[in-house]
Amino acid sequence: MIVHLESNISQEELSTIKEKLKSIELKTSEVKTQFGEYLIGIGKKEFDIRAIGTMKGVKDVHKVSDAYKLVSKKWKVGYSQIDLGDGVLIGDGHFQTMAGPCSIESEAQIESTVQHLLENNVKIMRGGVYKPRSSPYSFRGLGQEGLKSFYKICNANGIKIITEVMMKEQIADMVDYVDIFQVGARNAQNFNLLDALGEVDKPVMLKRGISGTLNELLQAAEYIFSNGNERILLCERGIRSYETAYRNTFDINAIPILKAKTHLPVIVDPSHGIGIRSFVESIALAGIMAGADGLIVEVHHEPEKAFSDGQQTLNYQESKTLFEKVNKTVQFRDAL
Repeated sequence: MIVHLESNISQEELSTIKEKLKSIELKTSEVKTQFGEYLIGIGKKEFDIRAIGTMKGVKDVHKVSDAYKLVSKKWKVGYSQIDLGDGVLIGDGHFQTMAGPCSIESEAQIESTVQHLLENNVKIMRGGVYKPRSSPYSFRGLGQEGLKSFYKICNANGIKIITEVMMKEQIADMVDYVDIFQVGARNAQNFNLLDALGEVDKPVMLKRGISGTLNELLQAAEYIFSNGNERILLCERGIRSYETAYRNTFDINAIPILKAKTHLPVIVDPSHGIGIRSFVESIALAGIMAGADGLIVEVHHEPEKAFSDGQQTLNYQESKTLFEKVNKTVQFRDAL
């Protein structure tokens, strides 16, 4: 159960509500976020929720049977929207494309990419400065200095940035230079990191684990929400399967299912989803038609020379074509 509390609730009213929940054998947890205060009640005893809903200090009350409560669509009317400022919105009718290289390599590369994004009205740049790589001998990013350059150039041009955080110890150093924290597939169940990101007032894009189920993805999002951060994006980026013809198995089913299960925005990552440059466009457009709220795609001025993931990265002409098709596809879908 979720008890949504009034913003001006008194301590006495809160105590009375907690006692009432205890009397009906509900174990309660208090959650305070940027946008609201909640009591989460866990228990099996049947009761009339109207007895709670009529109490002073209660804004609303909802029975939610899912193991994940706060990210469930069963209690929230409509869909959540992430506001990055400067009119950049994601979710609830606002589609955004995020594009850029797998890895930030140099200031010249950042400037070139920013110019490309500006020319195509893309308002969010992706790029890794801390890179989790399968091989310890691969390029692993420019670190904090690379992040500062990334943010400085993007901020000067009105571009928001999304970049991956790998450890909770990095958050404090990164937070002033990040618009969206990305949690990669390898950290999808790093609960210490998720707890810490729940204490930060910055949006978090949570990628599905390499072999993660949708319920596991939603439970991971619940960690962030329950620690105080409602600004969460979910990302379908493909899962590991027995197929070897492509990098991952992009789960198109996940998009409408997530939209039915949660109020959080859903982003598609076709670059990792299939891992083959020539098919990124078709997977991206399929994801949009399935109901995605946004797209994240890898773009590089010379993919063949990229420090990482060149085989799945679009060049500028390919990405320009994709951006044009994305805009048309979103308009077509929303007109249906």
